This record gives sequence, C-alpha cells and structure tokens, in this order.
Amino acid sequence: MRASARQVGGLGEAGLTGAYLAPGSSFAEFLAREAPHLLPGSRIVGTEGASLTSDDGAAPSATTAVALTYPGGIIMAGDRRATVGTTIASRDIEKVYPADGTSAIAVAGTAGLAIELVRMFQLELEHYEKVEGTGLSIAGKANRLATLVRSHLALALRGLAVVPLYGGYDTERKQGRIFSYDVTGGRYEEREYHAVGSGAVFARGSLKKLWNPQLTSDQAARTAVTALIDAADDDAATAGPDVGRAIWPVVARVDESGYRRLPDEELAAIVHEIYEGATR
Repeated sequence: MRASARQVGGLGEAGLTGAYLAPGSSFAEFLAREAPHLLPGSRIVGTEGASLTSDDGAAPSATTAVALTYPGGIIMAGDRRATVGTTIASRDIEKVYPADGTSAIAVAGTAGLAIELVRMFQLELEHYEKVEGTGLSIAGKANRLATLVRSHLALALRGLAVVPLYGGYDTERKQGRIFSYDVTGGRYEEREYHAVGSGAVFARGSLKKLWNPQLTSDQAARTAVTALIDAADDDAATAGPDVGRAIWPVVARVDESGYRRLPDEELAAIVHEIYEGATR
C-alpha cells in the first residue's frame, strides 16, 4: 500500500518539507524527534545469520572482539560465534564492520541489537558527511558512537547490553586510534590494545604478552588472531578458527589507505602458521 505524504512525516509531492528541512547533521537526533520507535534502542529486531531469540526467549550474544594499534594503523578482529547460554546460536556471525572509509567498529553483546547499532552508526556518519560536506574527526565519530550506546541504556539494564569497540586512522595525527565504551556510553581511548566480550580478559592477557609498539601490520594481524585463539581456549562462548568448516575470524586493517578486510586465504595461512608454531 502506498503511504500518504502525511504518513511519511510531511514528505509531500512538492518536495521535502517540515522536519526534513530542520537544521541538524545527526540522523539519530532526527529519528529521536520524528520517529523514536525506529531507533535501535527502542525496538528489538532479528540478526543476519542468527535469530534474535531462541525457543526459550533468550537472545543470542556476540562474544569476543579485539583491536590493537601498530605504527600507521590498527587491526580489529572478532571471532564468529554467537551463543545462547551454553548453546551455539551461530557459527559464522560477523562482529567487525567498516564504520566508514577510515574506521571500523566491532561489537559484543546482544547480537541483534549490536548489528542494528552498527547500521545506525554507519548511517549517522554518512548522513553527517552529506549534510556538512565533510567528515567528522575520528574523535568526533567516537563521540557520536558514545551517544548511540547511551541510547541503549534502558535495554542494557534489562540484560540486553551492547558494547562496541571502535577504531580507525587519524588523518591529522597520522596514526591509528582505538576507543572502548561501557554500557552507559562512557568513551575511553585505548593507547595500545583492547578487547571486549566474554573472552576479553583472556584476550587482553594474550595481547599484553604479544603486543609491542614496533609491530608490522602483518605481525599485528597475527597477534589479533592469536589473542582470539587464546581466548577461545579458556572461554566457551568464544570460537577459535574452525579449520574443518573453513570459518575464520573477521580481521580488518585500517590505515592511511582505508578499511580493508583480510581475505580468508590470508587468514587461513595465519592460522596454520600459529598452530604449527604451537606444536613445535
């Protein structure tokens, strides 16, 4: 059925009117004014690759993601498992996404809401750039994400938390930067590395031993994958690389050239190298 002009908030045949012409560069703030029910924090939707709720009504949880800096950029990586209690809800969910051309976002927590948060953040950055004619600084992007996380606080208090990890290439400082968050929207810059999710404490322990400020991008990618493998060794909700099914972690590199997801062939080689080194 075709919607009327009144139904779409004053978008008439003559063009954009009313709320659509009001000043403002935040799409999230526009939705909060005109259609708050469409905000991710105001509704619960399904995920790609896993249903949001199981038969007993529990929501799948995306588990571990890590990020670390190296000279000239960052590496961000996430395992592929989503769980409902002790049950594996998905073996190939993705937790690392491009936020825009020069930054990446990883998520842990309630899977469906996490994916909706990512989509809203991507749209928020794209909307700002189209309205203002220029992009936000990386710190500005990190602040926008904090606002979106804060909008989920009511759901977090009900046990449906989403905790992102954000990072990218700072074109002014010419370096990679990483930001972590808490469920209240608190934003914290991490100078070296960080991990979120159920296996975070084990992943951070691994990163603490392996990270150094002179890592190459290839070494940083291997360090991130090793941290996920170490986390999977101690945390049942975190998956290591699934060699039999050829399911590899999602690993992204962000540097002055922009966002690049490492191909499966490259990840397979990294995983085999790690396992071969562990058996020597």
